[in-house]
Amino acid sequence: MRGNGSSKFIELLVYLLVLLVASGCVETPDSGNEPASVNESATYWPTEGWRTSTPEQQGMDSEELVGAFDYIRKEDVNIHSLLIIRNGYVVTDAYFYPFSNGSVHDVASVTKSFTGTLIGIAISEGYIVGVDQPVLDFFPNRTVANVDANKKAMTLEDLLTMRSGLECVNEPYEVTTEQMEDSPDWIQFALDLPMAEEPGIRFVYCSSNSHLLSGIISETTGMNESDYAQERLFEPLGITEFIWPSDPQGNNRGWGDLHMTPHDMAKLGYLYLNNGEWDGKQIVPAEWVSESTREQVSLEEDERYGYQWWVPDDNLPERYDARGRGTQLITVVPEENLIVVTTGGGFNADETAPFLVAALKSDRPLPENPAAYGRLQEEINAAAEPPEPGPVRPLPETAKEIEGKTYVLDSNPLDLQSLSLTFDEEKGEALFTVGVAENQTLEYLLGLDNVYRFSPGEYGLPVAGKGSWESDNVFVAYIDEVANINHYKVTATYQDDQVTILVQDPTWFGDVEFGGRLEGSSEQEAAARNNTSS
Repeated sequence: MRGNGSSKFIELLVYLLVLLVASGCVETPDSGNEPASVNESATYWPTEGWRTSTPEQQGMDSEELVGAFDYIRKEDVNIHSLLIIRNGYVVTDAYFYPFSNGSVHDVASVTKSFTGTLIGIAISEGYIVGVDQPVLDFFPNRTVANVDANKKAMTLEDLLTMRSGLECVNEPYEVTTEQMEDSPDWIQFALDLPMAEEPGIRFVYCSSNSHLLSGIISETTGMNESDYAQERLFEPLGITEFIWPSDPQGNNRGWGDLHMTPHDMAKLGYLYLNNGEWDGKQIVPAEWVSESTREQVSLEEDERYGYQWWVPDDNLPERYDARGRGTQLITVVPEENLIVVTTGGGFNADETAPFLVAALKSDRPLPENPAAYGRLQEEINAAAEPPEPGPVRPLPETAKEIEGKTYVLDSNPLDLQSLSLTFDEEKGEALFTVGVAENQTLEYLLGLDNVYRFSPGEYGLPVAGKGSWESDNVFVAYIDEVANINHYKVTATYQDDQVTILVQDPTWFGDVEFGGRLEGSSEQEAAARNNTSS
């Protein structure tokens, strides 16, 4: 996804910073016997872990950062983590319940920036000649469909800059990506796509491009992207805990779903902030860092794109960022020696920008402010705690009527087949069971006291769930996949033997509504007969 909220956040962040400098609210260095500037990289490397500092030691104001937490709490911002690193030191490291410190998180399309980085490393090691190589040349053992002059002309750089010319649908959601995932061979699917136009002309955000980059890494290095990353990138940076799903042939998803901790996400930003160097070793060529984070493609609204990095282009200070849906974000502002990392379940990063900007007071250390720093630590600790349990409403009569009964759902885009609810009044919990394709079932434990209960989810990561009866016949379940981003609100309205389901997910597909009937009801049997006859 494009991640426009992240783009606006960066623009607002830097714009407000410029205004603060112009108005004198941010100190700038001058001559004389002044304290040394803190706007210099740290003298250590965070391979084994990041070191911490008070915000004041890095020229930032704890009191202003407290304001960000006040806002997040009052507005119920769906942020999972906030990590601020200045001059190589962590000044804010916060995790918001139900996400927890130490857990990996799906970084979504931030993965693309890792893939672009690995392409640069492969070029530097001679596995790839250069960005002008034709894409089809990397796959000599495959028979590719829809080959024409345009497809023959498509280069590695066209994939990196999202100008492949391949026919790709990404609005209102990534239709082509879903079709690729439904195919038996994702690389073949992407290669076989028809050409919509000449390559190198028009930007179309297409995840199939990035998955082809993963395939190229596999073809040229003899290792899949994950193995290559472990040896050439992750191990030098000290990244040991990650999840990277792959396609049926073992090619890691080049476009998304890499999971890692926020601390490790920040290491990629720090590597780029240091021009590809890490602890005395050039991991990524400095030239590749420069090419990746400069304008390669001009887009609308002062938006630009590099090699799998977003590069705003305007009159404001230089910055670049890796973006993923749900506001997964690595932002690098070189002039401020600043890295901001967020993970979330779908929020607008503009909301926190003014507080972060206001906290940037100086390029020199500020006087320590123990009281404000103490309040900041209290806010960080409070953000990680669950809420106090609330009262559990007595179950309405409808709950007793539908408990344990299965409702067969009408055909729907989410391919949900059935659902049922059971209740445990003593524990204040419900069990929400959903039937999905291939006779599989998913079970979600829900807290009825406004406190999440946890169930195992995809990749073994926890899914948080809670629910309540909003009226006598309307039950609402909140199912938060947390580290896997998606956050569903499921509203079930019961009427006689029928149910109407509304599923809402702000991070992906929006709103989907469909119906269902009680299993074994006369209407359900009639519907089944109609489906069979058709």
